[in-house]
Amino acid sequence: MFHIRRAEKAIVEPAILKRILKSTNYVTLAMSMNDQPYLVSLSHVYDEKNNCIYFHCAPEGKKLEYLSMNNRVWGQALLEYGYFGEEEECDHLYASVHFSGRVTFLEDTEEKLQAMTLMMNNVRKKTESTSKAFEENRLDKTKVGRIDIEYLSGKKSSRVTL
Repeated sequence: MFHIRRAEKAIVEPAILKRILKSTNYVTLAMSMNDQPYLVSLSHVYDEKNNCIYFHCAPEGKKLEYLSMNNRVWGQALLEYGYFGEEEECDHLYASVHFSGRVTFLEDTEEKLQAMTLMMNNVRKKTESTSKAFEENRLDKTKVGRIDIEYLSGKKSSRVTL
């Protein structure tokens, strides 16, 4: 679909692309409405089984306005490791995944609960938090979005191993 100019930096193994999506804390989404771009960073969870990304947000706001007009998004997940080397040889150490897809907001209570449970479990793994589980009665106050991934690609520094 898209060409990566620096082919030697391309991540071609789907398992590595998915590992990056699972391990990042945030994704950044680009969206557009009436030729006006909008960019937002979101906490998320990648659901490998369904090849989708879940996120949650308030039931109103700019993001929802944009997505109600155009549900197509482009996103990025980034693992940042800083820089390596001296002045003559300086290399940015990173791994990134780009994706495109369409956002659907979940209406089914059971699917919303499953998505929120995945997100809470993901946060716990990363932070070892002992906060209580998401309460089902809070679901009606929370919008849960699902990005169905249509395209996935990645790049990384040659010095980064995943």
